[in-house]
Amino acid sequence: MKRQAVAALGLLAGFGLAGAFAAELEIQPRRIVEAKAVFGRFEARDVLPARPRIGGTLVRLAVSEGDLVTAGQSIATVADDKLALQLRAAEAKIRALNSELENVRAEFERARTLLERGAGTQQRVDTLRTQMEVVRSQISAGEAEKAVIIQQGAEGEVLAPVAGRILKVPVTHGSVVMPGEPVASVAGGGFFLRLALPERHAAQLRLGAEVPVTLEGGRQLTGHLAKIFPQIENGRVIADVELPQIETFFVGARVLAQVPVGERQVIAVPKGALKARAGLDFVTISVKGAQSDVIVVTGSEIAIDGSVWIEILSGLRAGDRVVTP
Repeated sequence: MKRQAVAALGLLAGFGLAGAFAAELEIQPRRIVEAKAVFGRFEARDVLPARPRIGGTLVRLAVSEGDLVTAGQSIATVADDKLALQLRAAEAKIRALNSELENVRAEFERARTLLERGAGTQQRVDTLRTQMEVVRSQISAGEAEKAVIIQQGAEGEVLAPVAGRILKVPVTHGSVVMPGEPVASVAGGGFFLRLALPERHAAQLRLGAEVPVTLEGGRQLTGHLAKIFPQIENGRVIADVELPQIETFFVGARVLAQVPVGERQVIAVPKGALKARAGLDFVTISVKGAQSDVIVVTGSEIAIDGSVWIEILSGLRAGDRVVTP
């Protein structure tokens, strides 16, 4: 009898100890953000073509796909053989005009000397002076024509329009290119995440809303909804997400984003309050000091204040007191 009494006292002490560590939680509906899981694509803010301003043959190509460039960096050269011929012709014309100018100047000096001696006429001096001015004007025009040809040759230098990474190089060394034909495409200005959501969510999108993003390798980032485009295309609303300190080598890479599209009220309990028996989930509730187990139907996990809670679809209602460990 003594041993049975001691065992009974120990069992009661155990129940009292368990009750001391248990707590009761009054169930109240909680408002949570409803998120839509979609895949977004990394896009470059600026994608600009690098173009030559003249046509000709690509004689130098200094970049390939994936290379980093700075704004104004020379990445290719286009040469037009006709420009070299035109330049030589312009230089020859200028030399001929200079020779003609020397002759006219010499004639002008002789005519003026004769006029001073009384053996010449003022008309002859004026004619030669006018002829000399005409030749000087022709030389100036030739110099300007030469400068234009030199500038055209310089416009064959293809410069990177923006600092960034080379995306495409659609030509090869030795290709014949036309004026304005893209030699390379440069992505610069940073990256953002572009999303396409079903149009039924358009009214629920809010600028500045936080958007959790899962990158390759499981790394988590939180971005913000920065832009919502007003035009809906093919039943999709387009939105852009700004991400802090994002660096990517692959433009167009797809990542998973959780876009907030509304709010709803749920009933949830801490994960530790659930017990599983015979394939069913139970929760212990307290009614007027008496505890009993009730069967519940669970939903998805919810993060609340840094801890994991489980949504309860049925079996509990607001005001129930759940016993938690």
